[in-house]
Amino acid sequence: MDLPRFVPLLSIFLLLIPPLTCAQVCQRNCGKEYLKYPFGSGPGCGNPLFQPHISCSQQKLTFTTHTGSYLVTSIDYSNQVIYISDPTMSTCSCTLPSKGFGLDWNAPFTFHDSTIFALVDCSINSSSICTTQSYDDIDDGNNKNSNSNSNSKLLCDQSTPICSLLYSCKPISTINLPISTCCVYEPVNLGPSFEMDLQKLQCPSYTGFYNFDEGESDPEKWNYGIALKYKFSVTDDYPNSCAACEKSYGVCGYNGPYNSFICNCPNGINTTTDCYFTSSYNNAFRNGIAYWLICPMAWSLVWFFL
Repeated sequence: MDLPRFVPLLSIFLLLIPPLTCAQVCQRNCGKEYLKYPFGSGPGCGNPLFQPHISCSQQKLTFTTHTGSYLVTSIDYSNQVIYISDPTMSTCSCTLPSKGFGLDWNAPFTFHDSTIFALVDCSINSSSICTTQSYDDIDDGNNKNSNSNSNSKLLCDQSTPICSLLYSCKPISTINLPISTCCVYEPVNLGPSFEMDLQKLQCPSYTGFYNFDEGESDPEKWNYGIALKYKFSVTDDYPNSCAACEKSYGVCGYNGPYNSFICNCPNGINTTTDCYFTSSYNNAFRNGIAYWLICPMAWSLVWFFL
């Protein structure tokens, strides 16, 4: 048989052998942080609703909003909470000027109930301290709600002991700030825009923390940062298809114009179910089982065309 006739047959034989050394596109880790749904290591991985807000760059997991990018310090998957740090946030160790923090209105995140914000060094005439807002009374049982100015409340709390504890920190105490310039949001409620505009509030800096770490009276032991709650979807159900994918050592992702679900397997193959079939298929080749099935077929084709 001459070479020109043999080349097409060889091509057919090679096409019958699946790729065994392809790397998994979607990674299970970003640095020290373990990744699972809804988060992904890059485009096409995880949940497409989360991809614009969570990214992995240089092995660092980052949360991004219109106010900046923030390092993700940890993820609590069982309670669906991520913890981030803001490098411009003041702590008990230092005070820093900041422009504040805000969430994108379309992001699938809200502030976790454990998050506490404290505005530092606010002007006495600050809108964060002086402005009041009214809210509807709770239903009185007659299905009638009333809106009364007598039910207005401060946007923040100045009477909390958090202020006195924070202002005992050395960096704050050395600049002799009166406690009246402290304003605490607990729980955090930044309104429908989820925006903390410190310039508008006339407060040059802020601090945030989410856990007293068994040192409620010692601000040096508090866990400084921001805790954010996330939801998988409107119904907040973990997709069954994704659970099956991850159980088979795959990574959940999406593909196509409609962001359809895919399971990215360790051998680099994408499926619409799980990785059990692809793993068995490739293991069969590695063990030489499928070789004895395909090779006779390929040689039969060779002899047929001779």
